Amino acid sequence: MTPARILVVEDDRIVARDISQQLARIGHSVVGMTAFGVEAIDLAVAHRPDLVLMDVRLEGPLDGVETALRIREQTGIPVVYLTAYADDDTVTRASMTEPFGYLLKPFENSQLRTVIEMALYKHNAERRLRESERRYAATLSSIGDAVIATDNEARVTFLNPVAEALTGWTLAEASGRPVDEVFVIDAASDSNDGESVNGEDVHTHRGSWLLRAGAMSGEDTQARLISRKGRAIPVDARGAPIIDEQGAVAGAVLVFRDISERLRTQEALRNAQSELARASRLSTMGELAVSIAHEINQPLGAVLVNASAGLNFINHTPPDIAEVRQILHEVKADARRAADVIRSLQALARKSDPEPVRFRLDELVHEVLALSRGELQRHQVQVRIRFDAASPLLLADRVQIQQLLLNLILNAVDAMSLVDDRARILTIVSETAADGRVVVMVEDTGVGVPEHAQDKLFDAFFTTKTDGLGMGLAICRSIAEAHGGQLTTLTQSSGARFRVDLPMGAAD
Repeated sequence: MTPARILVVEDDRIVARDISQQLARIGHSVVGMTAFGVEAIDLAVAHRPDLVLMDVRLEGPLDGVETALRIREQTGIPVVYLTAYADDDTVTRASMTEPFGYLLKPFENSQLRTVIEMALYKHNAERRLRESERRYAATLSSIGDAVIATDNEARVTFLNPVAEALTGWTLAEASGRPVDEVFVIDAASDSNDGESVNGEDVHTHRGSWLLRAGAMSGEDTQARLISRKGRAIPVDARGAPIIDEQGAVAGAVLVFRDISERLRTQEALRNAQSELARASRLSTMGELAVSIAHEINQPLGAVLVNASAGLNFINHTPPDIAEVRQILHEVKADARRAADVIRSLQALARKSDPEPVRFRLDELVHEVLALSRGELQRHQVQVRIRFDAASPLLLADRVQIQQLLLNLILNAVDAMSLVDDRARILTIVSETAADGRVVVMVEDTGVGVPEHAQDKLFDAFFTTKTDGLGMGLAICRSIAEAHGGQLTTLTQSSGARFRVDLPMGAAD
């Protein structure tokens, strides 16, 4: 038995003294006795007993039921009724005060002991439950994520301050409401990004959308929350069921966070990467200045020579029209070649969003080799090409793949410029793998990749060159990954080999 401090409220003083004696015999102490309801409230507030034994009939304006209600409201002290009244009206009124026991007079000593023990146990259990609830509520209120809890009928039972701020509902306003009214998700979440949405034309899913969308599996689901004031907020959300002791679902918890800043950061990062890639392209063009001049001067020089020859044939008597016609075709071809070089350079330098188009890989490789022909000739590099019989038709951003291949080829030329004891050979192989992936390999006979650099080769700002920025290969890998592919380096005894894989989805 647990000793307790008890307040006895009884209108019959003889009965009150008898109850006090019984309590003393079973090990409890009495902190006060009174026959008046008002005085009982004052004693309860002053002494804070563990339990109040209350008669229904009392002296003064307050009866036992009203007195018990006020003690419960002001102190939370448990009350056990000891009374001779058991009519329906009295029992109904008494039950509204949430008593911890109802014992009819006369009663045995053992009955009183049992009722007190049960009341004290129940009160301690409820106190521990309330403390646990307050502890969890304090924890949920202090975390940075928004939290909404519901009962098994999907009605809101809890919102923490972050959820109040995002939804626009206070806990007092939302309690008891269907979660559908508080947690509202825009149906256009997948196609729009965070502008305000007002008016009745907004098609929405409700809070239970999380359950229907499978977010109860614990996976984050990105969506757009529509606040009470109509503001659209991008969020990451997930749900979890609340399971009771029998294993049944007793409710749910929705956890979500505002990802507006994260999306802005990602957009800024994408823009920065785009600017960096463009800067890399411009840097690559600077390295190709000699080759560019060579490629443009060749067809322009041919145009001048053919034009002079054409004038001579026209001045013949009679004019040799057949030769002039042939020369004009050659002039046209040379002019188109010069225009193609300029157009390729413009595309490489232009700042633009990725534009997937269909193109043949072998044509692009030949175009890149033409752009870098001056560098290849200056460093006496032999080029070997081996393609599949049927060159694959790719669906990709042509300029980005051009930049990737150009960087790999220039890196290979640069690595071979330091080699004098063997032939400088650039090998480009294209094939279709067994799984349908398109593979391009660029291999050189240069100085190779040092063992200590292999793990860091694709890291931004890491370089083995004395004058390099360390961005070329990092950008090449990002281009490959942006197309759903990958860029890897293969170890070999001499030189370096880089492999570009583009997945089946990028090929026709």
